[in-house]
Amino acid sequence: MRVLAAMSGGVDSAVAAARAVDAGHDVVGVHLALSRAGGTLRAGSRGCCTIEDAMDARRAADRLGIPFYVWDFSERFRDDVIEDFVSEYRAGRTPNPCMRCNEKIKFAALLERALELGFDAVCTGHYALLVDGPDGRELHRASDAAKDQSYVLGVLTAEQLAHTYFPLGSTPSKAEVRAEAAERGLTVAQKPDSHDICFIPDGDTRGWLADKVGAETGEIVDRTGAVVGRHEGAHAFTVGQRRGLQLGVPAPDGKPRFVLEVRPVDNRVVVGPKEALATAEIAGGRFTWAGRAPSDRSFACEAQIRAHADPVPARAELTDDEIVVIPEVPFDGVAPGQTAVIYDGTRVIGQFTIDRTVSAVPVGA
Repeated sequence: MRVLAAMSGGVDSAVAAARAVDAGHDVVGVHLALSRAGGTLRAGSRGCCTIEDAMDARRAADRLGIPFYVWDFSERFRDDVIEDFVSEYRAGRTPNPCMRCNEKIKFAALLERALELGFDAVCTGHYALLVDGPDGRELHRASDAAKDQSYVLGVLTAEQLAHTYFPLGSTPSKAEVRAEAAERGLTVAQKPDSHDICFIPDGDTRGWLADKVGAETGEIVDRTGAVVGRHEGAHAFTVGQRRGLQLGVPAPDGKPRFVLEVRPVDNRVVVGPKEALATAEIAGGRFTWAGRAPSDRSFACEAQIRAHADPVPARAELTDDEIVVIPEVPFDGVAPGQTAVIYDGTRVIGQFTIDRTVSAVPVGA
């Protein structure tokens, strides 16, 4: 195949490109410049897509003997990922920018350009498996459960999966990838993994959002609507948060309170007992299928609501305009805006953005 290897400057994408070369494919490396004002140096394992990362990617490509380019996707990244992140927080939702980046940048904008240039597939260093099933290509969990990234790839469609290549999916462990990189003479062999939100490299999400969204004081209320405190910006709170609430009125039972809802329309934050975080139902209207769509409108599945959460056995119900998922055991602390990925065993069925939730604990219970 003619393969376009997306090279972030990290060890995973470098080894993935190397394996593509070893497999006999015609490989070209590309690094995506996602910020026109990117930092020149990483802050340890924080941030990515810096000038340092581009240089690391180029050195890896040179070592592999493949052509290498840097493509400017900063405008598309700003519009589709950063602005989406800000607008979701303005609406009181909790978005996952990695999902949007995979959906809109790596497997939409990048893949579109790759196909236009005559490439057969885009290769990345994600840990996930692709299986050619009876109804087309399927997306499955990686062999290494600790590194599995099928959740953040749940946004991929059947057409995108048909032109995707994940050489690391069957690798037993990340340690093996680092050892292989060292054997190949790749300088990124011991480079730290990036974490947190790449466009907020200092990790201060609250301060970054305050600058973008603005901080407006408002009320913190309990589930009955009684005012128990004040806040300096609803954007700074997330469902499940316990620390930093600074409540002026203690709970009747003396137990800690947790954030249950963020309501941007009236600029209120709702708090309550930990038990009220239990969620009996989630639903959303924005859903896609990773391959063949389910043939039944009601089916058993497993649902995962965070990248590192355990999957929960559930039943999915399809209506004309949304998908509803009812777990066998309540989810814990679900926020609108999160992505729910549904599985059949190791296979990703599809995903949806959570628009609404139903608490397992009624008000007053």
